[in-house]
Amino acid sequence: MTTPGTPAGPAPRAASGAAPAPAPGTPRVTPGAPFGRALCAMVTPFTEAGALDLDGAQRLAARLVAEGCDGLVLSGTTGESPTTSDAEKTALVRAVRAAVGEHVPIVAGVGTADTRHTAELARAAERAGADGLLVIAPYYSRPPQDAVEAHFRDVTDACGLPVVLYDIPGRTGTRIEPETMIRLAEHPRIVAVKDCAYDLLGTQQVLAHTELAYYAGCDEQVLALYAVGGAGFIGTVANVAARQFRSVLDAFDAGDTAGAARIQRRTIELTGAMMSAGLPGAVTAKALLGRLGLPSGPVRAPLRPAGREAADGLLAAYERLAAEVS
Repeated sequence: MTTPGTPAGPAPRAASGAAPAPAPGTPRVTPGAPFGRALCAMVTPFTEAGALDLDGAQRLAARLVAEGCDGLVLSGTTGESPTTSDAEKTALVRAVRAAVGEHVPIVAGVGTADTRHTAELARAAERAGADGLLVIAPYYSRPPQDAVEAHFRDVTDACGLPVVLYDIPGRTGTRIEPETMIRLAEHPRIVAVKDCAYDLLGTQQVLAHTELAYYAGCDEQVLALYAVGGAGFIGTVANVAARQFRSVLDAFDAGDTAGAARIQRRTIELTGAMMSAGLPGAVTAKALLGRLGLPSGPVRAPLRPAGREAADGLLAAYERLAAEVS
């Protein structure tokens, strides 16, 4: 894998008539997309008894790569990181690394409300074989921006891995403000952002002043962010529709912007059902994976499983998308 430790620049775009995109499962890591373009925020499979299902995680990870994911993000929001132990997070990285090999980037979520604890998780993820770290702003305490900046610098300096800043103020209660992003971009190992801030203006301001690789963390914004210089996506819906979302990027890179827009629009029904219907993405992703006979298992409390009606609706939306976009 290309070492993702150098600052990322704008993702290169293929001109119309360019060579076909690599086959699904072929890592596509470029200077502007340090972990590849198409990344899945993978669920953490559990057994029916609620234990970590490492065999299921390996099978799911291998399938996601075969379906077109360049890289995998573990122990993020969709991976139910608040309810997995430190030991489980480490074991998950090791198991997935063994399943996908050395050439598929793995980004490990290590964010907590505690800088010291986050640094400990960062070092553990590095030892387990992760290629990068996903780090959220400290939650609950809602520190001011100078403390947020210091937190990210301290965690980054705690190990040798490159860092993806995870801007998701709807969950943390604290925004990583654009001005803070611009200052943090000066650090040579802060290389990317998972953008869930719903602030396209602020995102473009950071893109205009830094070489941070921006990944869409909101599935409905994949094409919009890519079109203004984003690196790709880190998607929840990719757990079940990786090929379709990768097709958006492939069409855009080939110069078929109308085709990219058409595919993006066709994903919206499933995205809405999974992300905007009142249930967390971990719940809906696991419900649909289960209906498809793929590793998932239950969610951990306080989350509760989707009901039958919701699962039926998810499956119907998925089947319509699969029929429209192969």
